[in-house]
Amino acid sequence: MEGKLIIFSAPSGSGKSSVIQHLLQQGLPLQFSISATSRAPRGNERHGTDYYFFTPEEFRARIEADDFLEYEEVYRDKFYGTLKSEVERIIKDGKSVVFDVDVVGGCNIKKIYGERALSIFIEPPSIEHLRRRLEKRGTDAPEVIQSRLEKAEFELSYAPKFDVVIVNDILPTAQQEALKAVTDFIQQ
Repeated sequence: MEGKLIIFSAPSGSGKSSVIQHLLQQGLPLQFSISATSRAPRGNERHGTDYYFFTPEEFRARIEADDFLEYEEVYRDKFYGTLKSEVERIIKDGKSVVFDVDVVGGCNIKKIYGERALSIFIEPPSIEHLRRRLEKRGTDAPEVIQSRLEKAEFELSYAPKFDVVIVNDILPTAQQEALKAVTDFIQQ
């Protein structure tokens, strides 16, 4: 069976990472695609495990070499992207690739792979609910939270472009919905 691509996108704080982690623990033939970035490692993050870390210059050189399936300059000199070699490596291992990407990257990957890709959008129950989740995390300053909420409004406008939209009101329910969607898709 040829590997497929499972794309997850969501506003920050929607529970996307929790849904993905649950999915990866279910014994399915899935592997997470490690993204590339030009930002510095945080805490105990390691190259090749958490991200592929490059300098902005190295990242630009890889863009020029057409090494990326998708990429974005989120802030000046802060790039994030998906290396084509990462996707090829996982598919060569006979697994399906799981992506955690922004909405634009998710739509671009879906456009490239078409029916071989399943795009899933994890949606918060409301912007106010999202605000409470971000505040509860306690990791961001109020202005950062406000910026994330403004970006979330934009990201929510992309939900209709995804194959599946899961509202994460109750995490275990959202996890089960994602598991069913992905299981049905990889067994097709």
